[in-house]
Amino acid sequence: RMQVFTTTFTAVAMLLTIGILGYWLLSRRVLAGPVIGSLSALAINIALPCMTFSGIIANFRPEVNTGWWSLPLWWLGMTALFAALTFICSAMSVKQTRREFRVALLFQNGIFFPIAIISEIFGAASPMLVDLFLFMLFFPAFFFSFSPLFFSHGLKIDPLKVFNPVLISTLVAVLIRYAGFDSFLPKFLTEGVRMVGAMTVPLLMLVLGGNIYIDMKGSARPAYLENLKFVLTKNIVFPVAALGAIMALRPPESVAFIIMIQASVPPITAAPIIVEREGGDRNIVNQFMVSSFLFSLVSLPAMLAFFSALYSR
Repeated sequence: RMQVFTTTFTAVAMLLTIGILGYWLLSRRVLAGPVIGSLSALAINIALPCMTFSGIIANFRPEVNTGWWSLPLWWLGMTALFAALTFICSAMSVKQTRREFRVALLFQNGIFFPIAIISEIFGAASPMLVDLFLFMLFFPAFFFSFSPLFFSHGLKIDPLKVFNPVLISTLVAVLIRYAGFDSFLPKFLTEGVRMVGAMTVPLLMLVLGGNIYIDMKGSARPAYLENLKFVLTKNIVFPVAALGAIMALRPPESVAFIIMIQASVPPITAAPIIVEREGGDRNIVNQFMVSSFLFSLVSLPAMLAFFSALYSR
């Protein structure tokens, strides 16, 4: 179990180190503020779809993973649990920033942190990464469509967000593997796509660090009590509740591990951008995110080690 703790700690520390580098690059004016938006678009619209596509082409085996279709259903059940916890636990937050508290609680960093952790523990070619991509198939559309509801702006169904590059690349890759056409793909193409996909996590963490620097230049005094409430809820209550559900339902081990990671990770890095777009307080969301990120350096490895000690098929 100590190996799980140390390996997860290494993965989280690596992510935070890259984020600190992004902060430093902006503070030293090595990168300009407008560049951050371009890097974010490159990571989300190009690099991440490439990572998803190459991972599925290389590791998805439909003849072995016969239950792959159930993975989005497990995500749906997990999200229902998170939604219930969000509305119950947010009652402790102050009314002025309760909407922001809820957005940061419900929408987790469900792709980039898990990719780094799974790659560190099981290897970059692990089939569990394919399970992760399929598990999170509808998460981007869910985030962009439902987050405005917290600000009474109604459900926003944007076809470009629903049929996003990640969803399209996932479906195309699954169809290619099912049809057996992957053997016709030239190696230079698959290797090129894989190399572009490898940029995803470093790019997003650089963007995160840069955005934190931009936001903190003129930020107000930290809301210490609200940050403490958030960290206790996001980093402790959520994973403990998820572990209880896992022990009761006993899903397949890879699904259980993915759910445990999803429950333990900090908020999604795009939360401050969405909150600001909807007229919310971007500053407090950044505080929640930074607090959760820093605390996850200890809480995330501890929760995964605790899960590994308790859960066995």
